[in-house]
Amino acid sequence: MDPVIVVGAGPVGLTLSLALARHGVPSVVLDEGPGKDEPRPARTVVLREDTAALAERLSGASFDALGSRWTGWRSLRRKQEMRVLTFGGPEDSLPAPLHIAQHDLTGALRAAVARERLVKLSADSRLDSVEEDRDGLTAHTRGPKGTWWRGSYLVGCDGPRSTVRKLLDIRFPGRTAVERHAVAALRTELPWPGQALLHRNPPWRTSGPSGAEVVGRPLADGVWRLDWLLPPRSDLVTPDVLVTRIRETLAGWCGGSTPPYELLDTGVHTVHHRLARRWRVGRAFLAGDSAHLLGALGTQGLDEGLRDADNLAWKLALAWHDDRRPASDALLDSYQTERRAAVAGRLRAADQALPMLRGGGGLRSYVPGSARGHDALLTEGHLGYGPLGAPGAYADSPLTPPRAESQVEVGTAPGAPAADVRVTAPDGSFVNLRDRFGLGPLLVVLVAPGTGVWDRKHWMSAGLMPRLAAAVSALPHEAELLVAESYPDAPAHTVLLIRPDGHLVTALSGVRPAELYDAARTALGGPEPSVEEPAATASEVSGAS
Repeated sequence: MDPVIVVGAGPVGLTLSLALARHGVPSVVLDEGPGKDEPRPARTVVLREDTAALAERLSGASFDALGSRWTGWRSLRRKQEMRVLTFGGPEDSLPAPLHIAQHDLTGALRAAVARERLVKLSADSRLDSVEEDRDGLTAHTRGPKGTWWRGSYLVGCDGPRSTVRKLLDIRFPGRTAVERHAVAALRTELPWPGQALLHRNPPWRTSGPSGAEVVGRPLADGVWRLDWLLPPRSDLVTPDVLVTRIRETLAGWCGGSTPPYELLDTGVHTVHHRLARRWRVGRAFLAGDSAHLLGALGTQGLDEGLRDADNLAWKLALAWHDDRRPASDALLDSYQTERRAAVAGRLRAADQALPMLRGGGGLRSYVPGSARGHDALLTEGHLGYGPLGAPGAYADSPLTPPRAESQVEVGTAPGAPAADVRVTAPDGSFVNLRDRFGLGPLLVVLVAPGTGVWDRKHWMSAGLMPRLAAAVSALPHEAELLVAESYPDAPAHTVLLIRPDGHLVTALSGVRPAELYDAARTALGGPEPSVEEPAATASEVSGAS
């Protein structure tokens, strides 16, 4: 089989190529740039805990030194403190987001690509044509390294102005300039080290719209990114205006006097909301900013882009290893079904909240009482929970099996990301469940309280384990059997079936070989059609645009 062609060497394209390599699939990454990224301290990304863990697993790097894992969140309105959250405390269930400069994230992923023998990166390679035939695709690049490339599949991770999307003639409707922010990265000391801050209607802003808003996000090495929401149709932000904003903001937060600071970078960040009509055309796919743009109200587009790569990688790998498998087409179609619906839901939530938060009217009909409703919605977007920020759950996916008689309710709904719990691996070692994601096999987890105190060699041949092991070995795809002392809200002897990307397929009460097999078969694309039935074809999923 020919390699997968990945167009674009940003974080999403590099993540996809590394994820494919973990599944044993070779790829070629076409980078239209020179193969390195210009440092821009003001261009940063916020990753939720699970997407940050995904990037760390694939890059082999620890981001603790490169970025900042927030210790808390603080929101203020005028002079009033509205909310304070502490991450990592014993009573707090909210995980700490990771804030990192995009060039540092990309650099770590590029370093991993350079070490990976299954990934070839070609710099100065700009795509200008794609031709598909029955057995694969042929792509042509121009530039110093202009040539023809042969691939099994092609994924456009080439950003908002995606060449792949244009060559596939896919519409990209949406809204332009939903929000604009003036941005500055600077090194200074603020009263809340390690805590991100949202300040609405700060009292020192004597001019401008009533909805003035500034966000402070800590980075590593004492660096902060500050974002000021700009009014619609505002004038250009001149250097003098930006310096004035910096000085008055720092003085307002630091008791009236501006502390010493070093200005590192500035810019203006414009947020667009767009959603591609189709994410798959034959053997070609879209991912990341080429498929969607979002980012108003604190939501993070790159976080969704990494979820695209994680969702698509294992499906492409399964099809690549067995391209003639009848269910492969339905499995590949599910990428668009799942990811487009998840992003469309985020966009709808943001579009519904924008009039309340930015228009000044209508809030009382939604959140009776006060500005605390505003604060709650904005916090959801910035911290990654609720309709604005929570990761997508694929409950309506064609890969979610019908409810079985023995299915039980646990703390994770079918289609949602599985909780990260401590498990015993096949070699007897204790690992985090998340460490087993993205390796190729399905995961079967038995919840068995008390097994942690026994040597694995004793309980592997006792009780229901032999029957469960036999059921796992009979599944239609390679699967790994793990054992957990506990799982949120799961009774003892619950059996969890988890996809390679970490999303829960189902939870069954006890060992049910037939139901486990049927659930696994559905999660892999459904029952294989008979020779009289045509294989499933790509279909467009309607959604918000």
